[in-house]
Amino acid sequence: MKRNKNAGVAGFNGASLQMFTEEDLHKLHLGTLEVMERTGINIGSDEALGYFEEAGAIVDYDEKVAKIPPYIVEEAIASAPASVFLAGKDSKHDIILEDGRVYYCPFGNGIMMQDERTGEFRESTKQDAINCAKIVEYFDEYDLCFDTVAARDIDPAVAYIHGLEAHLLNTNKPVLASPEGRDSAKFMIEMGAAAAGSLENLQKRPLIINGVCTISPLTIPDHVCESIIETAKVNLPVMVLSMAMSGGMAPVTLAGTLIVMNAEILAAVTLSQLVKKGAPFVYGSSTGTLDMRHNAAAMVGCPELGLISAGVAALGRKYMLPTLVAGS
Repeated sequence: MKRNKNAGVAGFNGASLQMFTEEDLHKLHLGTLEVMERTGINIGSDEALGYFEEAGAIVDYDEKVAKIPPYIVEEAIASAPASVFLAGKDSKHDIILEDGRVYYCPFGNGIMMQDERTGEFRESTKQDAINCAKIVEYFDEYDLCFDTVAARDIDPAVAYIHGLEAHLLNTNKPVLASPEGRDSAKFMIEMGAAAAGSLENLQKRPLIINGVCTISPLTIPDHVCESIIETAKVNLPVMVLSMAMSGGMAPVTLAGTLIVMNAEILAAVTLSQLVKKGAPFVYGSSTGTLDMRHNAAAMVGCPELGLISAGVAALGRKYMLPTLVAGS
């Protein structure tokens, strides 16, 4: 099993950079709980709303809003595991996601490629997904494989199947898959079970982790709810990623952006724990900032992104949840 070194831990006590104090994080937490209880979260699935209502949330089925009291959220945080095990087909690629250990993977679901031979900028294909998986397999620096690019040359109704197949067959490292709702989540779990030999084997050695995204501000759409529910039911890991955009889909302030992102992810972890207490969950964020001068593009590599990412990592550590932060 591969256990990467803890971030920020050395053989001697030297200088360190702590971007957020405990007081800062506590204020962000309190602000998040206030938003979740008073404003509420837009939940696209009636089934998910039912889980929240049964737990004690105030639910409006017409508006599809759940106002979630703090005690429900904090119970969910407490029951979510502090470490998540991901297995490779070869056990030397097994990893433990836990406090302080840093692992790397490529980002996922790209839809365009610059052809490595011609330089042409074109839509990605299944062969590109295969090639990306082989790159992840080759480099020791990569610890798991996000489903890197979409198979745009395949019928969209089944492209997700081909994408996961491309990655499962071409790397022995854990694979982060991207279901598109209940049916695809179930199918991806079946594919993982086939690769592992059975669902029981997959639960013991999870070769896949399902990953889905919220929609900012404060929305978990129906297909994402369904994916979380189906994955939690069988006690497999799920990663939920917020892509809030400072100055666009979230307030322009650092604190406001972090609170919007945090509310979305805490609502998702709460749903997973209401479905099955102790279900493995990864706190995810690709939260960034808006470049209003260039067609409202996301700015990557700017100082603001670094501050947001540091805040995401600090909140994940506060909640003792394995955390995926986009952008290195």
